[in-house]
Amino acid sequence: MSTLTIFNSVPAQKTSFSQESREIPAVLGTDLEVPVKGGQLVTYANLDYAASAPCLEPVSAAVNAALPAYSSVHRGAGYASQLTTARYEQARHTVRAFAGARADDAVIFTRNTTDATNLLARSLPEGTTVVVFDTEHHASLLPWPSAVRLSPPPFPGEAVRQVDSVLSEITGPKLLVVTAASNVTGELWPIAALAHVAHRHGARILVDAAQLVPHRRLNLTALDLDYVAFSGHKLYAPFGAGVLIGRRDWLSDGEPYLKGGGAVKSVTDVTEWHDDAEPRHEAGTPNVLGAIALAAACDALSATGWNVLVREEERLLARLRSGLAAVEGVHELSLWGPDHPRVGIVSFVVDGYSAREVAEALSGEYGIGVRDGKFCAHPFVRHLLGESDGGCEDGTASAVRASIGIGTTEEHVDRLVSALRDLVSR
Repeated sequence: MSTLTIFNSVPAQKTSFSQESREIPAVLGTDLEVPVKGGQLVTYANLDYAASAPCLEPVSAAVNAALPAYSSVHRGAGYASQLTTARYEQARHTVRAFAGARADDAVIFTRNTTDATNLLARSLPEGTTVVVFDTEHHASLLPWPSAVRLSPPPFPGEAVRQVDSVLSEITGPKLLVVTAASNVTGELWPIAALAHVAHRHGARILVDAAQLVPHRRLNLTALDLDYVAFSGHKLYAPFGAGVLIGRRDWLSDGEPYLKGGGAVKSVTDVTEWHDDAEPRHEAGTPNVLGAIALAAACDALSATGWNVLVREEERLLARLRSGLAAVEGVHELSLWGPDHPRVGIVSFVVDGYSAREVAEALSGEYGIGVRDGKFCAHPFVRHLLGESDGGCEDGTASAVRASIGIGTTEEHVDRLVSALRDLVSR
């Protein structure tokens, strides 16, 4: 039986929700109990989705369904290998559709967003200048051999103006790198306007969509983006896969990211590499289960419907932000003000406490999981906290980040607000 025959016969994975009812799928771990001070157990309030989201039940089901026939892909004649290859390539098609990619875009499976960004960095034409804001996650800030770094813009229109100005002065190949949604503040960036300006100056744009795709629909084609990267572990598929999607020419011409089996057409005295971007950059045995998991998450979110997901998130986010604003001594961080659109991420500081003290107290006394630190965005967090903020100049200043998603409840939000009120009243 050919791979194509198996590919066409692979049944769609069943999920635990009805497309007609558009119920939000469940996540694993909602009944997790954790110890708190005094020895009792409480149900865990996971408010750390921006770091890694829990696994969706349909994702777990898809992986479990694939495991009995798991085998290596692409080069095996056996039935299990052919079936696994079909599932792996079906995952590529699913992720392509989820991202709204063009029919001829490459879809390369990676480990995560950082891996995807570094892959593109290795594939840039010689002499490419990268333009990137200091507000970026380190995955977008650090991989580039030649980069122009822009200061945090005070409002979205200034971001567009800065890009317009700097790109007009650069000759040769150029790439703009920007996030779609900040992993620190959750604020949405004007990626459509930035893509338009980039193309007007003959530049390409890479969008870090890691924090966008768990919360909002992505349409690469409609936004006219050249490349996007995102991670499964933030998309309710924590099985170690990410993806780079975008135009083939740079990827097909660039040096293979990994050199080994699968990336080559022939090895004699001279190595002949694959011309196609996917095999060229997916050497070795890929993370097949990670790709299947990522595709299952894409299917589940798409089937649920973005209107349903966004409405529920915005309701909980409004409850969280209004609750935090009512606690004296708690200060939310924002680049563009409280009214700017954002996804379910809130970072804040608490008067009289370090970020680590707050996070440890929330965990140890209330069973709440949040993130503390600089969130792999050191320059941006230092900017938000201000140079005069204690410890900022020596790089020690940090914040607390609460992030929500599927599985977050009103009780989780209210528990966090109540716990912070207790802390500041001491």
